Amino acid sequence: MPTTSEPAAEAGELTLAGLEDVAWRRRSNLRVDPDRPVPAELLDRLCRLASWAPNHHRTAPWRFCAVTGDGRHAIGEALAEDLLEAGEDHAAKIAKARTKYTRAPVVLVVASAAGSDPVTTAENRDAVAAAVQTLLLGATAAGLATLWSTGAAARSRRIIELCGFSGDDTLVGLVYLGWPVSEPTAPAERPAPAVAHLDHDPRAAR
Repeated sequence: MPTTSEPAAEAGELTLAGLEDVAWRRRSNLRVDPDRPVPAELLDRLCRLASWAPNHHRTAPWRFCAVTGDGRHAIGEALAEDLLEAGEDHAAKIAKARTKYTRAPVVLVVASAAGSDPVTTAENRDAVAAAVQTLLLGATAAGLATLWSTGAAARSRRIIELCGFSGDDTLVGLVYLGWPVSEPTAPAERPAPAVAHLDHDPRAAR
């Protein structure tokens, strides 16, 4: 687990070490109780937290749809229809698509709004991806297990329509949320990233 030497925090203050701990504990996990609901107030709070992600020009591009109950079957059926339309003929894969979203009590569908130009559209998606990570960390801090799913569902126009999003919105992912029923295994150690340092203008010597 990451450790950082730093001054003790004031009451209510988040330290770097505390943030490191939440980031370390956040790992993809679907070992959750599919029948234990996640309170709507908590979902709203997490989406509100997500909206504090960096956002150029404050376009508020995030779109959220909390899918529960039979809605999970509906988005599964939409994915199955997408796969069939694309020529998928593997029966087990189609059957799995129809039921996969029932593995968690909530699936949060997250989309990004289109911008007024291609650059803004790209920046909007960046902001929404940052929002998803913020939400995942918040969910971990609240004791929830999470999994950010993409794949074919993240390209589904049927799911966009089911969620009531605009036709030009882009799905960024489907986030499974639920209460864990077991402690997930510790994540594999990740190598420290290489960090380049530039403290002068190398062109000046030319």
